[in-house]
Amino acid sequence: MSCSSVGESRVSEDLLQVACLNKRFGALRASKDITFSVRQGEIHALIGPNGAGKTTLINQLSGELVPDSGTILFDNRDITRLSEHRRARLGLARSFQISSIFDRLTVQQNLALAIQAHQGHSFRFWARADRDPQLAGPTHAALQEIGLEARAGELALSLSHGEKRQLEVGMALAGRPKLLLLDEPMAGMGPGGTAQLSELTRSLKGTLSILLVEHDMDVIFALADRITVLIYGEVIATGTPSEIRANPDVQRAYLGGGE
Repeated sequence: MSCSSVGESRVSEDLLQVACLNKRFGALRASKDITFSVRQGEIHALIGPNGAGKTTLINQLSGELVPDSGTILFDNRDITRLSEHRRARLGLARSFQISSIFDRLTVQQNLALAIQAHQGHSFRFWARADRDPQLAGPTHAALQEIGLEARAGELALSLSHGEKRQLEVGMALAGRPKLLLLDEPMAGMGPGGTAQLSELTRSLKGTLSILLVEHDMDVIFALADRITVLIYGEVIATGTPSEIRANPDVQRAYLGGGE
């Protein structure tokens, strides 16, 4: 799509369409005509060195920042100016910022509260969410989905770093989103935690779309269906992992030169 046609409406099978997105902070142009799409059911990775503008882009997609120009279409609806909570209601979720873990509650209680909040009912003062029969089934299913059944009754503060990330993903999934934004989920993890969260992410492929921002290239090339490369706020390439590996511009700007 050319930036001259950014105002044109079009129906697409892509779940997310970003067209000619621009964002400035004073003299710094953090997003420069960013254009890419995320297909239904795919894991789409967003990579680039530090300072490439990845966080600024994710903040615009989630609604935390409003772009200066350009459009964001989600499920063929213009959400460019919508608030974060309205985007969430439409099915766009951002992990690790949607909800916080309550360290003094159990894993099961954290999930039950997240499910209760998204369902919008069964709020009863002084009643424990994990004992609500309407939440028992969904909570058990969520525990199985994220692989934390064995830790269900333990306090969240006792979880490892990787397990906390799994719980946070589970809480983000409580609203059954169509698109999940994962912003550097593997940061600070050891090999074991990375493997667990990678397997959880892989298990979600096909059931929802995922936009994954990550620095671990082994994770990216193992999980992603397509990759968009961002350098200094500009998209320099989008393609399959093999296409990105072979792209000379990417090799010069990122893969070959490191961070």
